[in-house]
Amino acid sequence: MASTTVFERQRPNDSVVAHALAPARQGVFWIEDAPGDSYPRVSGDLSCDLAVVGGGYSGLWTALLAKRENPDARVVLLEGRRIGWAASGRNGGFCEASLTHGDENGRSRFPEEFDVLQRLGMKNLDEIEAAVAELSLDAEFERNGAIDLATEPHQVEWLREAAEGPDARFLDAAAVQAEVHSPTYLGGLLRTRDSALVHPAKLARALARACAAAGVEIFEHSPVEGIGDGTTLYTPAGVVRSRRTALATNVFPSLLKRNRLATVPVYDYVLMTEPLSTEQLASIGWSGRQGLGDSANQFHYYRLTRDNRILFGGYDAIYHFGGRVRERYEDRPETFRRLASHFFTTFPQLEGLTFTHRWAGAIDTCSRFCAFFGTARDGKVAYATGYTGLGVAATHFGAQVMLDLLEGRSTERTELAMVRSRPLPFPPEPAAAIGINLTRWSLNRADHREGERNLFLRTLDAVGLGFDS
Repeated sequence: MASTTVFERQRPNDSVVAHALAPARQGVFWIEDAPGDSYPRVSGDLSCDLAVVGGGYSGLWTALLAKRENPDARVVLLEGRRIGWAASGRNGGFCEASLTHGDENGRSRFPEEFDVLQRLGMKNLDEIEAAVAELSLDAEFERNGAIDLATEPHQVEWLREAAEGPDARFLDAAAVQAEVHSPTYLGGLLRTRDSALVHPAKLARALARACAAAGVEIFEHSPVEGIGDGTTLYTPAGVVRSRRTALATNVFPSLLKRNRLATVPVYDYVLMTEPLSTEQLASIGWSGRQGLGDSANQFHYYRLTRDNRILFGGYDAIYHFGGRVRERYEDRPETFRRLASHFFTTFPQLEGLTFTHRWAGAIDTCSRFCAFFGTARDGKVAYATGYTGLGVAATHFGAQVMLDLLEGRSTERTELAMVRSRPLPFPPEPAAAIGINLTRWSLNRADHREGERNLFLRTLDAVGLGFDS
């Protein structure tokens, strides 16, 4: 039977939402808060040992790890606009150990190696924490853990069942309220080791500085428009000839035809509040500063910044017909109003607080909801893409995989079924838009029916295309 959710039962007044959104402007708080260095354009032709295409986390980690592995190699990184301007500069800053977009997704898709993937994911997060310390990366890295939240009665048992291992603890209503005060919280799952927070843009720009210090040659405003014979890369102002190439273009159209239908861009939306006063912060608790996320299919994620702003995002995930990435898709007033309403349902004690920034970004979504990898051009080109919104940490693992593949190394990583397999491609339009929007409608319907999945979602589950957030 259909029902309402807490966000419909306990809606704030429209005036509260309108007041909060009035000063918010379209702009990415993280990018404005992290001025970066400038790098030149490609000018003329050059040759190198490794070319990395893409200046987000995936490309930056690949370039840095390659240069540290072989300091004498000439490594060139090519970015079409500015370092970290896209997903790597505008995400929520959740740095999660999971390589499979959560435990349920991992168990269902890779049951025989799930434990190995869990171990490698935690190792990957440990390596990122160690690199931040060793390289003195100014990224506001905080390994505070995370709390998964139940806001509806049926979600409580889900979290209770998921409380496995020494680093996960179920929180009943009183215990979760002791961590963070919200009338919507009925229970929680505290995960103490597998999640950290970062300042997204600062991480990207700190990685770029580390790359430059190691001898990587970085070029901005140098989009790669095509790959010629072998690994010849064409930019508007010059040609780059490389022995090996790593493609880290993620949500943007792949330079390889085989990957053109493997991912689609899905837009995610975010609000950022003004800094909370001491009294406002005390009213919600949250002294542990954990990352927070609720347990619905259409879920919210939120976290504190260093200056005690609250980033609040998620819920709507919007696909536009044709799978295009367009700046105009980033301003969606109805979604920002919905997010603001849900924010004050969550924290009614913060009524009167305002938002300073609103923004959006495109997620590189693939049909298995976690990254996939491969090679082309006789092993001279490697790629990693399809992180589906959980790539802040996983891109470090993806960089290691790409370097293993380019060097022809057989490692524990390259032997994984996750690495050796590919997701099913999305169909061409209009089937893609119909299928994606029907999936979103069905997930929303499940949230309103105590998690009950309809025939369409059960069919997707049966053929390996199901999604569990």
